[in-house]
Amino acid sequence: MSVARVVHDVRLVDAGRIEDAAWVAFDAGRVVATGHGDSWRELAPREAHDGGDAWLTPGFVDIHGHGGAGCAFDDGDDAIATARAMHRAHGTTRAVLSLVTASVDDLVARVATVARLAHADATILGSHLEGPFLDVGHKGAHTASLLRAPDAASVDRLLQAADGTLRQVTLAPELPGATDAIARFVAAGVAVAVGHTDADADAARRAFDAGATILTHAFNGMRGIHHRAPGPVVAAMGDDRVTLELIADGAHVHPDVMRLAFAGAPGRIALITDAMAAAGSADGAYTLGGLAVTVTDGVARLDDGGSIAGSTLTQDAALRLVTAECGVPVADAVAALTTVPAHAIGAAAGSLAVGATADAVLLDAGLNVREVWVDGEPPA
Repeated sequence: MSVARVVHDVRLVDAGRIEDAAWVAFDAGRVVATGHGDSWRELAPREAHDGGDAWLTPGFVDIHGHGGAGCAFDDGDDAIATARAMHRAHGTTRAVLSLVTASVDDLVARVATVARLAHADATILGSHLEGPFLDVGHKGAHTASLLRAPDAASVDRLLQAADGTLRQVTLAPELPGATDAIARFVAAGVAVAVGHTDADADAARRAFDAGATILTHAFNGMRGIHHRAPGPVVAAMGDDRVTLELIADGAHVHPDVMRLAFAGAPGRIALITDAMAAAGSADGAYTLGGLAVTVTDGVARLDDGGSIAGSTLTQDAALRLVTAECGVPVADAVAALTTVPAHAIGAAAGSLAVGATADAVLLDAGLNVREVWVDGEPPA
């Protein structure tokens, strides 16, 4: 047997475990074998990559990000390609492209663009509609005048335009028509997320019972935790069906609170970026969904009102933060970047088991990205 590539002498982090002196073999875009020690030599690889005892993880999966490298996913093919290349260099091999609130007509066109790209490029997992079905009082960086309650006609138009590639939709479950919209989206295979909402714990639980399975960027854009009013975060923590997104940049959520989230929902935290165009770029002036944003010291805020407006985060930086500042074990942190988000949207990604897609990230001792492989090859 001869294989295309072996990455050997690594600390393999996968499926919640760490295996020392491990190796992984890639061929034809898939993981074809794994093992330990020098047994990889029997495979006669055409290329052998010595990992030097570095960490090897599955490729990261971001289910909520809006862009990077100065570009937004709302802005078409070239912008999407530029932003994706930047995040891929930071280990995010597969991603859902999040679209900010716009008119239904504009969103129909944008999900159709993502659908066309996703059908041609499997590393684009589809689209995420973060709006327009959001609560005005918790709008964050969304244009208030474009927010609206969901209606069957709009939902059906968006689903049709997405052509099976709409992966996630964030909505406020207290809005009129929200329960019917949840049912409509779930029936179409879309993961529904509770977010940008004034829902209390009981309203969140009703949404989860109706089929919602994700909490959009936990703690942000929703009621907080109060000792007499636990809110949607505690409701999500108590429901094993629900994945909690977390923006681990140290600005959106304090590290001590992130530690509580990992403890309160073990195996159900998905580390997302919620990255806007400034990710991977310099501080300065940007726009997000047509709103003016200024980035200072890596934190993006609306010029009008000062609300945090997405992030400048990359997933490797999130990994470093939660392990160093929150005390999250490496295996659990990697799961929050790989298997957990992939499972949340029903994607076949985030694993280095035999038969899995050969997406992998090699990280040095400080968890900085050294190499990335997509379908078993270095990205072009």
